[in-house]
Amino acid sequence: MLSKNTVKFIKSLHQKKYRTESGMFFVEGEKSVLEVLDSDFLIEKLFITESFEQKHFTLLKSSSGSVEIVTQNQLEQIGQFQSNDSALALVKMKVNQAFNPSPGEWILALDEIRDPGNLGTIIRIADWYGIKRLVFSLHTAEFYNPKVIQATMGSFTRVEFFYEDLAKVFNRWKLPVYGAFLDGKNIHSLQNVQPGVILMGNESNGISQESGTWVTEKVTIPGFGQAESLNVAIATAIICDNFKRLSQ
Repeated sequence: MLSKNTVKFIKSLHQKKYRTESGMFFVEGEKSVLEVLDSDFLIEKLFITESFEQKHFTLLKSSSGSVEIVTQNQLEQIGQFQSNDSALALVKMKVNQAFNPSPGEWILALDEIRDPGNLGTIIRIADWYGIKRLVFSLHTAEFYNPKVIQATMGSFTRVEFFYEDLAKVFNRWKLPVYGAFLDGKNIHSLQNVQPGVILMGNESNGISQESGTWVTEKVTIPGFGQAESLNVAIATAIICDNFKRLSQ
């Protein structure tokens, strides 16, 4: 039986303020919980149904966190899923620590991406294309937002990231920066690109002026119809696909 304090604490983590204060976030649903169990994230506590325990008994034995058996109804009351018959994990956030690029590595940079669904989808796209490290501007959506975690479909466990002023990052790294602009060079015409940073901008305003000054090559996706623009996550996928193809 979940205590009132436990219920109150988990529900508080639905809000960024309390996630930040506690340094904790939650992951729910069988797939995502299994992904976090198999990652380097530190799990504080697991709330699981009896059926989940029976199905994944061996994996659960290796978990660092304590385990509490709950009902499906209790899981649905404390999480955000309308239906959850498996598990919810309380997980510790990672320290916001910058990394140094490796030779030949592609890095994805996001400048003011505000929508959690877009951020989560972009993280999943990065994982698909083998881009393991990302850097976010200070006002990009929060990585640990439940909507972001849900949209990644487990990919959040396989990427490394940090938040920082992008201009400072680009100045420090001295790498080629390929920025997505409507007036950029047709990405289909690029040849012999050097690995570096793929920079994607805000859903409404694109790449900020400050970040844009560090762009060494403006690129664009050619359109053949009447649509005014592409969703930023879709655009990210197309650009990543082209750069990965060119760098093979």
